[in-house]
Amino acid sequence: MLPVAILAGGLATRLGPLTQTTPKALLEVGGRPFIAWQLEMLAREGVERVVLCIKHLGSRIRDFVGDGRTFGLEVEYSEDGDRLLGTGGALRAALLLLGKEFFVMYGDSYLTINLARVEEAFRAQRQPALMAVLRNEDRWDKSNVWLEGGRIRAYSKKLQRPEMRHIDYGLGVLTAGLFERAGLAEAFDLSDLYEVLAAEGNLGCYEATDRFYEIGSVDGLREANAILREGRK
Repeated sequence: MLPVAILAGGLATRLGPLTQTTPKALLEVGGRPFIAWQLEMLAREGVERVVLCIKHLGSRIRDFVGDGRTFGLEVEYSEDGDRLLGTGGALRAALLLLGKEFFVMYGDSYLTINLARVEEAFRAQRQPALMAVLRNEDRWDKSNVWLEGGRIRAYSKKLQRPEMRHIDYGLGVLTAGLFERAGLAEAFDLSDLYEVLAAEGNLGCYEATDRFYEIGSVDGLREANAILREGRK
């Protein structure tokens, strides 16, 4: 199974005072720190290695997760330097730990998906990157993926199109060579790279069937808390 990068370095400004002294990854959700749910899910799926990309209050995440053995994983850390690198820049800084191919997921998403099948789709499609998507119809957020005939025709968080019925599921597979592309700034957003790859026809696709839960907003945090607390019971 490929290693997994978790992007957990953001400032989480949408959550206001909740994350001023506590990193989003450690917010209590369902009675425990959110990252515990993520790491246990990854271990169940057969993942062995995780790289946590951290910045804001990152030392607290290190103190809680440690080397990952508590969760049945090997966990390493890549930390932004003096400035925020964005999700794309943070991944580029972690490449020595991640290797040539790796999963990437966001630090505020809880997913129920078969990772082995996602990796199989990545191998079969032979693209430099793959994005998992979910049919959304603007239910949980604005749809941002135009999926047609099993192919991603367009992806954008900025430019909405009527053909967009799906949404980025918060899970992808990337190859290290993507980060050598000309024109990438030191700090950049992963979504910008996805947008270019989709326009080029170089972004593979896996369509998820179960919805995701996120804690990036107050409403999302409330919903995830209720769902995971019930699941724990």
